[in-house]
Amino acid sequence: MLKAKKILLCVTGSIAAYKAVYLLRLLQRDGASVRIVMTKEATNFVSSLTFSTLSKERVLIDFTENDNWENHALLGRWADLILIAPASCNTIALMAHGICNNLLQAVYLSATCPVMLAPAMDEDMWKHPATQRNIQQLIHDGIKVLDVAEGELASGLFGKGRMIEPEEVFKEVIHFFSKKERFVGKKILVTAGPTVEPIDPVRFISNHSSGKMGVAIADAFVAEGGVVTLVHGPMTEKVEKGINEVSVQTAQEMYSSCLKELSTFDIIVMAAAVADYSPAEKSNEKIKKTQDFLRIDLKKTPDILAEAGKRKKENQILIGFALETENGVENALKKLDKKNADFIILNSLRDQGAGFGKDTNKISIFGKKGFRKDFPLKSKRELAYDILNLISQHP
Repeated sequence: MLKAKKILLCVTGSIAAYKAVYLLRLLQRDGASVRIVMTKEATNFVSSLTFSTLSKERVLIDFTENDNWENHALLGRWADLILIAPASCNTIALMAHGICNNLLQAVYLSATCPVMLAPAMDEDMWKHPATQRNIQQLIHDGIKVLDVAEGELASGLFGKGRMIEPEEVFKEVIHFFSKKERFVGKKILVTAGPTVEPIDPVRFISNHSSGKMGVAIADAFVAEGGVVTLVHGPMTEKVEKGINEVSVQTAQEMYSSCLKELSTFDIIVMAAAVADYSPAEKSNEKIKKTQDFLRIDLKKTPDILAEAGKRKKENQILIGFALETENGVENALKKLDKKNADFIILNSLRDQGAGFGKDTNKISIFGKKGFRKDFPLKSKRELAYDILNLISQHP
């Protein structure tokens, strides 16, 4: 897959620098031509000799060496991909603000190829508002920022911030070079996240949906050339550049936003966890705790998937989700028929590692004429491409 591909692997000052050694091996074994740039801080963790021995290339660290000047502009043009792994908190900050104080930064600012980075830092640094602002800026600039992992950190604490494993970074690189543009010219509508149904100005009815699955699907469509509108409820998931983002609160708002131009979409994926009921009346003032029991009358919210099924044109593909806790297959098949969908994607809260708020999921996809395909537990990002593969094969 990576034969003849040129990758500039940049290693920064992090304890995770050792993972870059394994990553180098994976890239080479798949046929990539790899050159190495290290920051001076990175050499405190892994020696440049290790990388030069394995890559059979001179490792670049400084602007000059033995009166020779490293042409950072040519390096930035040589590569098909610049891969910064690990990317330290400091490097991310320098990149976000365009500061050129070492060879790596000069190469980055001269690059004409795509850039991908795998962050690595302690949890508090990762969660700090300044770091998150820097990450958002890089995403806005078109940089592919990979996820961080959760686990034991160099500080001895346990949390998010670890660089993902070399095998996972390798998969992302493979996907980068193998991605197709199967959905160029296609208009796609995706829904994601929960809806919020207000009881009073303070309280509301909602659910634990994070929006991760819907956002992963929207990202995958954009990566393959689709023109994507993402209608989502309240969530914290980052949305990739290039997606037409429509933020809503209630089921009624999501219903109106989706149906406004429904007929113009080629593919519709309803991944949002829309509240089934909302309060019949919303109090304009905060309801005081004056009684032992409080009754709130609920009314059905509009069924967006069912309405989309009624309006579905012959050339449209409609996909719904079914999150169940019991009788999953039976309920998914009923939904498939009743909502006039082409596919229903079933997942269960009873499957460990699946469901709301998780980075992984386990799904089964049901279609017409008895179609069924089961997928094991894997990342929602990977499952998004499994779903796209299925859609691309749909007649």
